[in-house]
Amino acid sequence: MIPLDIFSDPVCPWCLIGKLELDQALETRPDHPFQIVWHPFRLNPQMPSGGMNRHEYLVAKFGDRAEEVSRTIAQRAVQMGLDLDPSPIQPDTTDAHRLMYWAGLEGAQTRVMSGLLRAHWQQARNIGDKTELAEIATSAGLDGQMIARLLDSDADRDEVLTREQHARERGINAVPTFIVDNVHAVSGAQPAALWQKVIDELVSKQAT
Repeated sequence: MIPLDIFSDPVCPWCLIGKLELDQALETRPDHPFQIVWHPFRLNPQMPSGGMNRHEYLVAKFGDRAEEVSRTIAQRAVQMGLDLDPSPIQPDTTDAHRLMYWAGLEGAQTRVMSGLLRAHWQQARNIGDKTELAEIATSAGLDGQMIARLLDSDADRDEVLTREQHARERGINAVPTFIVDNVHAVSGAQPAALWQKVIDELVSKQAT
């Protein structure tokens, strides 16, 4: 297997698009060699623990371009057959990344990331809310009650923040960022065709 490390934040729209593109490629290459591991990277590490109004956040970040940015994201989603209904809350995703860390211990990271993306971008749910996170965990096959207890503690918070800091020290400063085989970095929401080409080249190389 070849490691594919993905640095992502579920509130990042390009992480949503990027995952959908990758998923399409993997569906057409069921014998792909990737072993996927998701890693924490908060877009907004200074976000208040209760989050903030999404519209106010976008205006603060993009100014007069806020509406244009939202339209661009919506148009790209429509092209991929996706209807967006984003959360009105821009959350602090620290707890979401803690959940992803625990999901990794159970081999459920991709299911949980799918649930987080769907909740935030299509179901207008606040993934900064511990109850919502426990429900997402349950839907992904994890023990929701255990996750709820862990979320009520500080369990593994330092581990997640340390991993994020390590990523920044490696030079990662945006998401999504994909690291193929611990060597090749691919940034941004790349089209499925690119991933198909990468997979074909890797499989061909393994066969020689």
